[in-house]
Amino acid sequence: MGTRDRLNDLLARVRADPDDVGRYELAWAAARAEAADAAREWAANTGDELAGLIAAAAEGVEDDSLEQARRLARIGGLLKPTEDLGADEEQRLLRARFREFADRVVRPRAAAIHRQQLPIPDEIIEGAAGLGLFNLSSTDFRTMLIATEELSAASLNAAGSLITRPEILVHALLRAGTDEQKARWLPDITNGRKMVAVAVTEPGAGSDVAALGDCLATRAEAGWLLDGRKRWAGFSARAELIAILVRTREGAGHRGLSLFVIEKPRLDQRDFEHHQEAGGLLRGTAIPILGYRGMNTYDLQFERYLVPEQNLIGGPAWLDRGFYLQMEAFSVGRLQTAGRSVGVMQAALDAARAYAAQRVVFGSRVADLQLAQASLGGMAVAVNSARQLSYRAARLMDQGTGQVQASLAKLFAARMAERVTRDAMQVHGGNGYSEESDVSRYFVDARALTIFEGAEEVLALRVIAKALLEEI
Repeated sequence: MGTRDRLNDLLARVRADPDDVGRYELAWAAARAEAADAAREWAANTGDELAGLIAAAAEGVEDDSLEQARRLARIGGLLKPTEDLGADEEQRLLRARFREFADRVVRPRAAAIHRQQLPIPDEIIEGAAGLGLFNLSSTDFRTMLIATEELSAASLNAAGSLITRPEILVHALLRAGTDEQKARWLPDITNGRKMVAVAVTEPGAGSDVAALGDCLATRAEAGWLLDGRKRWAGFSARAELIAILVRTREGAGHRGLSLFVIEKPRLDQRDFEHHQEAGGLLRGTAIPILGYRGMNTYDLQFERYLVPEQNLIGGPAWLDRGFYLQMEAFSVGRLQTAGRSVGVMQAALDAARAYAAQRVVFGSRVADLQLAQASLGGMAVAVNSARQLSYRAARLMDQGTGQVQASLAKLFAARMAERVTRDAMQVHGGNGYSEESDVSRYFVDARALTIFEGAEEVLALRVIAKALLEEI
């Protein structure tokens, strides 16, 4: 039974008995089927032998047969760069341009940023701005994905994730911002003069955005006063702009949330305080985390912190309607997270291939051992099927649809990143467990991807399965 047949069979059974376990498995069946379809379409367009083998293996992703294992080993023995297979000339040139910057500026600094928890240097931010990486909303979504892949392959936290927060705020401004707000903030964001943070999650509510209520905004003479806490607000010290979703009407669920922009100075210390002349206080405390270091993520505490009336995105027309803006922006963020996942996977696969080619055990190169080839082949199937699934979602989003496909791409790619980085560490043996190896960084960074932009369980149940079950 192929992935599409499995999906249809499961869909019929879950419609008859829609419990949480069934809906979760339904979402995953949809992700596997869409990934296999995208890989098959890619292989057909390229006519490449390796792409054809990868597509066949993607169709059998749930197959643990000997035949599938041997297919993966064959793929591993034939591996070559596949990033540009099926790309047009402009896309190839864009990838080469982004990769040159990532190799020259980001990669040499990535290990130190991670291991010493250093702040992201201005050279990376200024270089990214010079490449137009904070203005990708004016291009197509595939360009955003290509840029994200290359930056994330060099460093997820120090480069690949630099794009995410500006994209979320820019999308909200383009969708609902007033002319004055667009003129005021968009040039500084797109030129890299002002960095962006996003504050949505709270101690008592994360993926359930409609339940936000720990951070409240109350009307004041000069605007709105913020009181309460936000959590997991990455890059908040360094950022000059913070897009914040807060409750402006209690007891109204998702209809009582509004999206504001906080303006603050750049602060380079790890923990920080920003005191306003009017007496308001914003205190940021860095949260120690397993990976994804350098950008720093924060617990934010607001005490009568003043936000001017003109900083309500969309003005009075969008008061209490920020939930909708945030959900639309999350679709862009989810697609970009799929690209981040693909970039981390590609880096892990490249590292594993290079190590296997030079490491000798029992008189043979690791790369010549069939079991290692099967492992490398499995990584290649995961990378390429996730990449093509994200490209398919990008095409649909360019047409104004594709929100569910973006969620499918994020769900699938983030989980595959965990698997691929784990397998890459295994190819390295004991050396992979050392922080001296890049694959150890890829592994701990990848663990965050299934949580970003909606934990995978919530994404599966509340977005993907819900959409599938509502289809006529």
